[in-house]
Amino acid sequence: MSDAIIGLLGFGAALMLIALGVPVAVSLGLIGVFGFWLLNGAMGAVFILASGPFESIFSYTLSVIPLFLMMGVFAANCGLSSDLYRSANVLVGRFRGGLAIATILACAGFGAICGSSLATVATIGRVAMPEMRKAGYDDRLSAASIAAGGTLGVLIPPSILLIVYGILTEQSIGALFGAALIPGLLAVLLYVIAVLVQVRLIPDLVPQGAQILPQSRQQNMRDLLAAWPAVMIFGVVIGGIQFGIFSPTEAASVGAFGTALVALGRKTLTKTALWSGMQEVVSLTGMIFFITIGAGLFNYFIETSGLPQGLVTWITNSGLTPGKVIVGIIVFYLILGCFMDSMAMIFLTIPFVFPVIQTQGFDPIWFGVLVVSVAEIGLITPPIGMNLFVLQGVVKDLSARSVIVGIVPFLISDIARIVLLVVFPALALWLPGLGNP
Repeated sequence: MSDAIIGLLGFGAALMLIALGVPVAVSLGLIGVFGFWLLNGAMGAVFILASGPFESIFSYTLSVIPLFLMMGVFAANCGLSSDLYRSANVLVGRFRGGLAIATILACAGFGAICGSSLATVATIGRVAMPEMRKAGYDDRLSAASIAAGGTLGVLIPPSILLIVYGILTEQSIGALFGAALIPGLLAVLLYVIAVLVQVRLIPDLVPQGAQILPQSRQQNMRDLLAAWPAVMIFGVVIGGIQFGIFSPTEAASVGAFGTALVALGRKTLTKTALWSGMQEVVSLTGMIFFITIGAGLFNYFIETSGLPQGLVTWITNSGLTPGKVIVGIIVFYLILGCFMDSMAMIFLTIPFVFPVIQTQGFDPIWFGVLVVSVAEIGLITPPIGMNLFVLQGVVKDLSARSVIVGIVPFLISDIARIVLLVVFPALALWLPGLGNP
């Protein structure tokens, strides 16, 4: 049996373990060490066990992860999600379907300072779902707009998934953030269009008179200005990275400090809140680092097996055009997303997919935005759409059928965005290109 075949079997075994519920880090690490032992003997396995974990997480770049997580925890604690929702409501709440649109805009804003899809769904869901139910919105539209809007937290920078991709492929995190900005705004626009089309075709989703009536001009102005801290923090963090003022790690520090100041100013950062928030940051950071170690061990095995090189050779000899290759990779990720968490997909597949992308001449920054966009679809794709489960956990009486049926129009919007991103790569490459004329 050739080494490449052993690598392919190892990939299948890791996939099966993850599907059976074994933690991703354990699945990748176990298969990585066992596969390396098969190929290089027991001493080789001992060597990577001794050196692999340190090599996987010693990089200074990884320090950006806990800092952005801290920024998200402080943002959730100081009520920025409610502020964003109220501000979005002033802008679009008076239109038919306006509450659903306001929910999507609030998800985009909160995701921009949080970087986590699951946190965005949980936080905005608590604010938006009661308001939409009070206005008579059908649960199909209400729940789907929250679940779909939550995926914007993965794409709109700062994004933990983009950071992970950048670390795995040694690409500039700042360039990835810049590249994701326009596709992220495009995702918001397409989701808004999905809401408008739905309320037009299915009037029962939003009863007549469900839109929010204008308040006094003074109250509207107060609600509109409530979002200024979130807008300012996002502008400083992303603008600082884009214009070269901060490194991503420095920008994360500034963002965490800024959200902490807002929380202190609003007197919401109590000792209890700070302690629970730090526990959450440590827990999430530990989980990501643990997965990074497992992925590092798995990568040693995959690279040693020659699977990436074998895959590149097979594609080259098959005569497939680059267009067909990228379509095949997208379909592969869409299928995988039905059964696997997005972060697990990135860690598991990038070691052998990325060399193929390089040999086919695709821009690695563009591909990073594309693969995160496709992985994002997995967050709302049944049966393992994580956002759907999180929303059901937040809204206890929400039926799974309502969420699954309602999510279909947003999935269509996502597919349209992927097509546009493939046909027009400049959507992702224009902003990073400004800094490299």
